[in-house]
Amino acid sequence: MGVDAVGVLAELTGRNTGCARGKGGSMHMYAENFFGGNGIVGAQCPLGAGVALAKKYSGTDGVCLTLYGDGAANQGQLYEAFNMAQLWKLPCIFICENNGYGMGTSVERASASTAYYTRGDYVSGIWVDGMDILAVREGFRFAINHCATGKGPMCMEVATYRYSGHSMSDPGTSYRSRDEIQEVRQTRDPITSFRERILSTNLVSADELKDIDLQVRQVIDDAVKRAKSDKEIGLDELAADVAVNIIDPRIRGVSSFDSLTHKRLGPAVNTN
Repeated sequence: MGVDAVGVLAELTGRNTGCARGKGGSMHMYAENFFGGNGIVGAQCPLGAGVALAKKYSGTDGVCLTLYGDGAANQGQLYEAFNMAQLWKLPCIFICENNGYGMGTSVERASASTAYYTRGDYVSGIWVDGMDILAVREGFRFAINHCATGKGPMCMEVATYRYSGHSMSDPGTSYRSRDEIQEVRQTRDPITSFRERILSTNLVSADELKDIDLQVRQVIDDAVKRAKSDKEIGLDELAADVAVNIIDPRIRGVSSFDSLTHKRLGPAVNTN
């Protein structure tokens, strides 16, 4: 979405050249057409409907892709967003990334219905094999065309798998076996499968793929070095860029008697 490897890695390490100047971290990266994550489970779904409303209001053929996990699929605000999006025929693709497990809980234990693409019964739905690169491409080609032509939102379930734990506090092995993880790696991994497919059909040679791997490794290695060597922003920026149009530059601190002064440091924001 326009952020290079340095912008991502610098943001992860809280550095000045991060795409959000190191203030957002992994949860809140931003770019011109990328509105970050959300610390509240499922809260990005109504925000996505709002972005789609802005696209429709401005008369563009833009489509908003709003992603949530199987664990967030049972949040009530998702269905509020479904309802508004369908009522107003908003160009929004609600994408459920179903990797089989929430935070330590399988989807079968958490959901009465695991057919997530059918959840919004009045919203068109589609199921896609998220481990097949070409299936994902064609699924999104179909969904984007549906939304961009005024037919309203689309609910897409993308069946995938995560190899690691959900977070640092989740080892990822207490609710599933190592054999299960290894079996998916060996038989369904999207990168390995796609590699084998294009090699077997003579679309690319092994040497060409090796060159690509080397180039990518070099890009990432260089980005890691730059991110680690970059400086962190200072505490004087604690109250910077909290709003677009500041009426009162005083920002409340830890108490009403401890105020900070707002500073405008980031790039100009397009509020259209």
